[in-house]
Amino acid sequence: MLCQLEDDWTLFTLVFAVALLVPRSPLRFCGLVAALYVLWPAFRFRQAPPWNARQVIRPAGDTGSPMVSVIAHRGGGHDAPENTVAAIREASKNGASGVELDVGFTADGVAVLMHDDTVDRTTDGSGELSQMSFFQLAKLDAAAKHRLRDAFAGEKVPTLEEAVEECLKLGLTIYFDVKGHADQAAAVLKELYMKHPALYDTSVVCSFEPRVIYRMRQADPDVVTALTHRPWSLSRFGDGIPRFSSLWRHRWATLMDVLLDWAHHHLLWRLCGTSAILVQKDSISPDYVQYWARKRVALVAWTVNTAVEKQYYQDVLHVNYMTDSLLGDCDAHY
Repeated sequence: MLCQLEDDWTLFTLVFAVALLVPRSPLRFCGLVAALYVLWPAFRFRQAPPWNARQVIRPAGDTGSPMVSVIAHRGGGHDAPENTVAAIREASKNGASGVELDVGFTADGVAVLMHDDTVDRTTDGSGELSQMSFFQLAKLDAAAKHRLRDAFAGEKVPTLEEAVEECLKLGLTIYFDVKGHADQAAAVLKELYMKHPALYDTSVVCSFEPRVIYRMRQADPDVVTALTHRPWSLSRFGDGIPRFSSLWRHRWATLMDVLLDWAHHHLLWRLCGTSAILVQKDSISPDYVQYWARKRVALVAWTVNTAVEKQYYQDVLHVNYMTDSLLGDCDAHY
């Protein structure tokens, strides 16, 4: 409760400070502040039932105590073609607790597994996913560009339904990574949860886009959700290279990054009622783990690919992590 009050007062203090910089009548100013106090509780979501969140994010081991979960990133894209049924099966065989799967949509509205906006990087096809029908997508080889293409030749891009059924059969936790299409994704996922009630205890809906999570909570407040965050994601690519050649655009994006980082840590997780936050591994320290633990928000790291890093998260930080390979070190980089 103390943490909740601290977060509320941090938000309100910022709003007061901004409001004071804007000339306005005392009456309008008081109205603004009063509206904030009234609307904030009305529009924010509570976290999903805690027993669901604990069961999904920190399952008990053989001794009954919480264990670190190892989640195969994109199904384990180093060990098998990413976001395929083959990858899900390999992840299960190699000891993963769960899989992270990317949700995309074809031109005719079929929910499928695909990370990129195009099919070029992972298949033998070319073009925008959103411009392809599922019939066209089904003709592509999802293993064509993979290092083990010969072993998995002919693997298809699966529908979300096919992937879910396989995960449920294998007893894997699912992290649905939704890239966009907030309304469409919320509707499709709600239908999946209604069809497969076991998902309430075995899955998390996560996204970089807070709107996706907010819409999911509106569609079904019992679903366990998580925000995904990487510092400087608006101004820089994952490898640190600036997104914009224009200096003023880069500086503007950097300022937006600062605000977004603040929002993730003080506002968005509470507005959406998320049970977890997925954070890029380079930003995580013991103090950072405690920061989220005090807020009762689970922390999941991505993407942890070396043996030393895995041991650190397992034995020192005791934090769940995503990895591209369950078989040891790997050079996969996304």
